[in-house]
Amino acid sequence: MGEIVNLNRARKVRAKAEAKATAAENRASHGRTKAERVKAEKERAAAARLLDGARRDE
Repeated sequence: MGEIVNLNRARKVRAKAEAKATAAENRASHGRTKAERVKAEKERAAAARLLDGARRDE
């Protein structure tokens, strides 16, 4: 026979895991200094310019 699972408990465990993952993402994105955020934005913009520059027109 299979193991009995409490669905309410399983749902709460899954929600807690998702909240933990979201919190980790927020810590990574919001827990940076202004200099780090500006540098990341400049790198993202440079990559976008490089990609747009390599685009072939049809």
